[in-house]
Amino acid sequence: MGLVSMKRMLLDAADGGYAVGQFNLTNMEFAQSILQAAQEKRSPVILGVSEAYVPYMGGLPCIAGMVRALIDHYGVTVPVALHLDHGSSFDICLRALHAGFTSVMIDASGLPLERNIELTSRVAQAAHALGATVEAELGRIAGREDELVVDEAEVMYAVPDECVRLARETGIDCLAPALGSVHGPYRGQPRLGFGRMEDIRRLTGLPLALHGGSGLPDDEIREAIVRGTRKINVNTDNQAAFTAAIRRYLNEHPDAYDPRHYLSEAAKAVQACVRTKIELFGCAGKAGEHTR
Repeated sequence: MGLVSMKRMLLDAADGGYAVGQFNLTNMEFAQSILQAAQEKRSPVILGVSEAYVPYMGGLPCIAGMVRALIDHYGVTVPVALHLDHGSSFDICLRALHAGFTSVMIDASGLPLERNIELTSRVAQAAHALGATVEAELGRIAGREDELVVDEAEVMYAVPDECVRLARETGIDCLAPALGSVHGPYRGQPRLGFGRMEDIRRLTGLPLALHGGSGLPDDEIREAIVRGTRKINVNTDNQAAFTAAIRRYLNEHPDAYDPRHYLSEAAKAVQACVRTKIELFGCAGKAGEHTR
């Protein structure tokens, strides 16, 4: 199966009461590990690419080509969506779509609501014309996302009425409301706004995305899924597992110099982490339900 629309996955997840994981790509080893874990668990999967990683990974066409080649190489038969994470402009979203991405996130959450709606509407119109999915964000999610740092004091929870306006006036397919999660490592106990999460899902009728899925307690993840979250972003946990495996290997093999050896161990660590998240999100074995 080739790359597919993220919207189809999230509609099926809503029907089935589970969530689909977005696992961000850092390099080829991450792509290999995530695809292999999803295939093993028979799970739909979303491959996320943060805008800051695009030049590092060789550009949008290079990334899309690599993902398609790996799907063919490993004989991946589960649904895979390729998603631009936190696109900052109409231009980057359009370039991702033309490169073959099947989903884009336009993050205009730092703009006033009217400008957020205007920019998001333009992206949605272009993406839908190409059969792709659009995610948008409202409110500010704390922590670090690429080069943006949002201090805890600046965090703004998404307002349900504004979420309804954004959904109605833009035609987006998925909404990421700020409800207490953070990008990067958590400091202290996270407090997700579950009541508001459920209200936003009910009022907008949209699948919700939870950013900052790394480091959340399992019971918080399960509760978020019950309240309408259908997409959960994971990056920090995978990066930490990858780096820890490299450190461990090099400490145990101080004379090692062949990258294949320590990168293979790091890839195994990411694959194990993704398998665990897939089980937690409830999407293991759900690839066969992707029928829309």
